[in-house]
Amino acid sequence: MPGRVLTNTFHVDAAPEKVFEHLTTPESYIGLSPLVVAVRDVDRSEPGMVRYTSVERFRFLGLKYDNPIAVTLLTEGLSVRGQVDSPGGVRMGYRFDLSPEAGGTRVDDRLDLSAPWLVMGFAAGQARKVQLARARILAERLSGRPKRGS
Repeated sequence: MPGRVLTNTFHVDAAPEKVFEHLTTPESYIGLSPLVVAVRDVDRSEPGMVRYTSVERFRFLGLKYDNPIAVTLLTEGLSVRGQVDSPGGVRMGYRFDLSPEAGGTRVDDRLDLSAPWLVMGFAAGQARKVQLARARILAERLSGRPKRGS
């Protein structure tokens, strides 16, 4: 199965602990990822691990499709990593490495994507759009400044 690695490094004007807390709370992903519209079945029963179902909404040719995906989120120091298994054979490992930088946090965001060749282009394009939007939205949410247009 073909694979792609997508990386993005950005700065957030908030302490690493605050960014870490936000990224380890499943409900934070609603709107943090422009596709995620709901989170359900959150399981925090194992230390350092959170399992939940994330619902992504896709719109195509005027139709909407809600795609439930199983998410496993693991923590290690100031790193958050996980695995997303989506229908259609799309799998994505993700990792956020957080480090102090200039009074805030440097976030190194890495996605390891694998998918059948038939859907790889679409999956990689969607993943990249979400990755870049997530950086902007996270920085806006945690900076304490009003959003653009507010």
